[in-house]
Amino acid sequence: MTNDTWGRVREELLISVGKNNYTNWIEPLEFRDLAQGVATFHVPTNFMGNWVRRNFGEQILQRLNATNKSINRVDFVVPAMGAAVPKNVAAAAVAPAESPKTYSAAKPAPEAGPEIGAPLDPRFTFDNFVVGKPNALAHAVARRVAEGGPVTFNPLFLYGGVGLGKTHLMHAIAHELQASCPELKVVYLSAEQFMYRFIQALRDRTMMDFKQLFRSVDVLMVDDVQFIAGKDSTQEEFFHTFNALVDQNKQIIISGDRAPGEIKDLEERIKSRLQCGLIADLHPTDYELRLGVMQSKAEAFAAQYPDLKIADGVLEFLAHRISTNVRVLEGALMRLYAFASLVDREISLELAEDCLADILRASERKVTVEEIQRRVSEHYNIRLSDLLGPKRVRNIARPRQVAMFLAKQLTSRSLPEIGRRFGGRDHTTVMHGVKRIEELRAKDSQIADDLEMLRRSLEA
Repeated sequence: MTNDTWGRVREELLISVGKNNYTNWIEPLEFRDLAQGVATFHVPTNFMGNWVRRNFGEQILQRLNATNKSINRVDFVVPAMGAAVPKNVAAAAVAPAESPKTYSAAKPAPEAGPEIGAPLDPRFTFDNFVVGKPNALAHAVARRVAEGGPVTFNPLFLYGGVGLGKTHLMHAIAHELQASCPELKVVYLSAEQFMYRFIQALRDRTMMDFKQLFRSVDVLMVDDVQFIAGKDSTQEEFFHTFNALVDQNKQIIISGDRAPGEIKDLEERIKSRLQCGLIADLHPTDYELRLGVMQSKAEAFAAQYPDLKIADGVLEFLAHRISTNVRVLEGALMRLYAFASLVDREISLELAEDCLADILRASERKVTVEEIQRRVSEHYNIRLSDLLGPKRVRNIARPRQVAMFLAKQLTSRSLPEIGRRFGGRDHTTVMHGVKRIEELRAKDSQIADDLEMLRRSLEA
């Protein structure tokens, strides 16, 4: 392999990973040699080498292998003292904790910016985010924060289950801010990466660099904050970083898999800080939102597979049957298109059932009406006999409606069947109860929290 070959591969990577990722992570790589199937690249720091290996290593290897089949591994090493260092090493230095002993160039002063955070996924933009009732509030707030300007929602806390769009919105905010306000120092990273950088700074005795780095940003975005729960030292530093940025009126955006007050082993003072801002949750997807996601993805796949046709009703079938989360939906549709292209068949309902049999089986609802009744009566501390009985007092009737709503959402039972299991009630009574809870969920945060907690408990 020659430098010209690497140059052509870099041009391909520029298109696939985007300009920011290319500038920060790919451009600093310098091809050194190819020996025994291993392509070796020099990198400015160990941190950068590890990052590129984890996030872009497979993609680099695939593109190199396409030009030279003998390449079966890529390696990233820091040049020894006195060895040649890429000319753009200063711009590429990304870790404040790296010791200047690892390469000959002088270590630059810590600088906050995209290079200290994680790469942004070019697919995760507002244009690609499908909005529905379950995520409308979170989307609207994210849009408002992405406009920049005076800080109003601080901190903004987004929470929801797996695959509901938290990370997508975080990336979309960062993309929008970098495009509209390039002067801002926007940093996005996961809580795990924050912890890794903190531990590295402790190990290398560069805590002052770490503090200066993270406290000089304009927008700090930390994804999946629940991962620092129970990590006392990391929580301590996160708390002080949080306070320092709030005191400077800098924007903070945090995400988690549940509301701050429900994150076990998270320090109370951090919970308190997170709860003083705006909290927006992303509810589990409903049928309409899932269908919207499927239609959006199908349009994208249609451009990739122009000769494939998809029969009427297939997307509706998948949106109804696969209710787990959006990632499972997207993966199912990708598999379906790939399989149909390989066997050169139209994407029919029959093909979908055959190709996705394992996913469809895993997505079958196994929760029973009886289990829902038991959990709801325990949650509201009422007797099961009262829940199923004729009493219509408010403290019994509301939990009964909650149980009916969950039975409709989490089981395949019809309304008349659900009514029979609630003391022989008519299906119109069940329909009224379901409609009432749907209305309350939109305006009563306590009902919404109860539903989310019960759903997670039942599906665990």
